[in-house]
Parts: sequence; C-alpha cells; structure tokens
Amino acid sequence: MNACPEPHERPDLWPTTTRRGADGVLQIGAVPLSWDRLGIEPGPVVIADSAAIAGRAAVWQMAMDEAFWDGYGMNGARVYYAGKALLCAALVKELTAIGLGIDTASLGELTLALRAGANPAGVGLHGNAKTDAELELAVSAGIGRIIIDSLPEIDRIAAIARAHNTSAPLMVRVTTGVHAGGHDFIATAHEDQKFGLSLATGVARAAAEKIAATPGVHLIGLHSHIGSQIMDLAGFEVAARALLTLRRDLIAAGISVDEVDLGGGYGVAYTGVDAPGPSQKLVADTLAAVVRTACAELDTPVPVVSIEPGRSIIAPTCVSLYPVIATKDVTTESGQIRRYIAVDGGMSDNIRPVLYNASYSATLANRLPGGATVSSRIVGKHCESGDILIPDAELPSDITPGDIIAIPVTGAYGRAMASNYNMALRPGVLALADGAASWWLRPETLADLFALDTQLSET
Repeated sequence: MNACPEPHERPDLWPTTTRRGADGVLQIGAVPLSWDRLGIEPGPVVIADSAAIAGRAAVWQMAMDEAFWDGYGMNGARVYYAGKALLCAALVKELTAIGLGIDTASLGELTLALRAGANPAGVGLHGNAKTDAELELAVSAGIGRIIIDSLPEIDRIAAIARAHNTSAPLMVRVTTGVHAGGHDFIATAHEDQKFGLSLATGVARAAAEKIAATPGVHLIGLHSHIGSQIMDLAGFEVAARALLTLRRDLIAAGISVDEVDLGGGYGVAYTGVDAPGPSQKLVADTLAAVVRTACAELDTPVPVVSIEPGRSIIAPTCVSLYPVIATKDVTTESGQIRRYIAVDGGMSDNIRPVLYNASYSATLANRLPGGATVSSRIVGKHCESGDILIPDAELPSDITPGDIIAIPVTGAYGRAMASNYNMALRPGVLALADGAASWWLRPETLADLFALDTQLSET
C-alpha cells in the first residue's frame, strides 16, 4: 500500500516550510492547514509555499551560474521557467525577480507573462501549431526567442517581422531521437511524434540554413527537449552531444549558433517509494561536463546553455487539500475490504492519475494520523468510474467526513490542466508565507463558470 511519509521523513515530497504542529495539524509557511486558519471555505485548493518556490528557483539559477561560469571554461547559462507547469502573475514576478526567464506555449501564457512584467528579452515561445495571433504578439513585443517547429513557420514569422521592420530571433527545435520520460505521451524527442524537426533526416539542419538565408529572421540557437519526469540524466548527455554535433556542422558551413537549449523535464519524487529526483547541482554539473567535453572534441567554442525546468521548481512546493465528503467500505473480488474515501474534487483538478497513471500519496492534514490503517482508495466526485486520485493508500481507519486530505507534489500540471468537467469549479492557488495567506489565483465561482453561457449571462 502507498503510505505517505511525514515531512521530516521525506522533505523532498513537501514544501520547505511544512511542519506538523503540536496539535497534529500540518502547517505551511507557519499557517495551519485548516479551513478556519486558512480563512477559506472548504473545497479543493492548491497550497503554494512561496518561500520554497523562490528557494528552488534560486538554487537552479545558482547551480547553472556556477557550473557554466567562464572560469570553468564555459560561456554562461540561462534558466527559463516552463510556464506550462503552472503560471500566474505572482509566479512570474517571483521568478523573474530571481533572474529566471519565462517559457510560454500559448497566446494566454505569452500574454500573461508580458502583462505580469516579464522582460520580453527573457521570454520564449514554444508550440507546434503557433497561431498568427501568437506570432504577431511575440514579434511585436520583441521577445527573446521563438522556438520553431516546422519549415513553413519560418516564412510566417519572417513576414510578420518584416512588417514590423525587425528581425525575429529563432531557435530550431531538434528531435534527436532520444526517447525519455515517465510515459510515452511525455517522451518528446523520438521521431514519430508531433514536436520538432528531425536530426536524422536532415530537416533540422535545413531549417537552420533556411533561417540564415531568410530576411526578417535570424538564428540564435538549437533546442532539444527529450521528455518529462526524467530521473536518469544519460538521455540529456546523448541529446546534448547530438545537438552540439549539428552545431559544429552549421558553424563549418558559416552559420553562427550562439546558444544551445537542453530543455527541461527533470523528474521529482511523488511518493515514498520513489527515489529523489536529480538535484539542481547534479543536473548543472552533468550538463556542463558533457558540453565542455563535446565542444573540445568537436573543436568548437562553448555556447551559452539554457534549460527549462518547470515541474522541478513548482511540483514539490505545492500541496492539494481536499475535504472528505463520504466514506464507504467495498468488498473486492478477492474478498479484501477497501475503504473508499470520496473528496470534493478529483480528475477536474488533477487529471494526471487518469491521463498518465501518475502516482501520488496522501495524509491527513487536520490531525495527526494514528491508530490502525486500512487500504483506502481516494476518489473524486465526477461521474466517471476512473475518477481516482490514489488507487491504494494506507490511511487511518477513522477518517470521516470533515477531515482534510493533503496530497503533496501537486504544483505541476494539476491546476494548469484543470477543467470544468461536470461543471466543477477550478480550484484556487493560495500562497502561504510567514503566517499569512494570499490568493495567487482565486477559486473559480459559479458566476465565472456561467459568464460564457449567453442565456445565463444576460439574466
């Protein structure tokens, strides 16, 4: 059974400031995780430890700065936060103040980053199907990089840039053939998938050559992203060498390539049986070593290196809280008694267990777990038999309606992928620090939900 370690047992699973008070109530940012102390109504909510977020981001930046310091024969590094994991204005302000750039992948993400005050030079735009509106905003705002994903995209961007009397900075997303990640759907560098341009067939090189020859655009670098939730860094080493070899060939052809982006996807632990994910220092040192060695072997200058961590910054710094609504015992086919714990929430605020078979663990937030435990299944409220947050959790047998379930490591992709299925309301993100709480994203209301229904919004 899946037992959830306490914060002192596995601190990598919990926000930095998580403690269990003398009364047994979990605390984050010195705020007890009870509805009255949080000052909110019972309901699904994502709790963010703002100090932990700033701390993890700063460690990423420091690790990369040190590993790629010119004193070690390097040429500098840049960290871009992958906004798809979770994005809001407060987060943009927090991370850019530390020095991180913001990576976006839609008109909404790009607009939010710019409106939140991110320096356009530190903003990037991804996407395999960028709309004219996305490209128009990217070019007109002067963002620092657009990562192209197809050959026709080059001409589209060039036409927009020429209309603005400027030249757009482009990177080529290269599929290196390295397949890595926790699930086939999130392994993104093998050939038969929608992202990037093939290294093996020469399309990636053709894209770089086309950019170099097209007025209105200029090549600033090559980009690789091999997948998500990666625990073994060997794939990054192989992909980096492939990218740097292509760079060598382009330089030999007279095409300057100043930057190489090695993507993100660095994994984190989700449960007590998972090994800890690779540390920021390990990632930085590993990437620096392979870049330094490969460039020496290829007889090319060391490029600026950028990376795009998202999950590894935001996932372990957030916890989801759910009120228990109902419990019941069910006899399985093998004769085992399983306790079903139904919560307010479910697949609408965390689709990852259904989509990726992702594993989580849970504990009681409002009191100290104790006494006998029972095999439990935490399920949501949606009209789907597959609406299961945790299929097998070891939880106290006396859990009752009114208790609060805490599920850690939910900062990445839970709120970002939330939906209104069954007309559920998407949860808010409540930031805690120094004994105070503030909404980064307020909870959705019925008024928000019905605002798009023309028959209801007119009345």
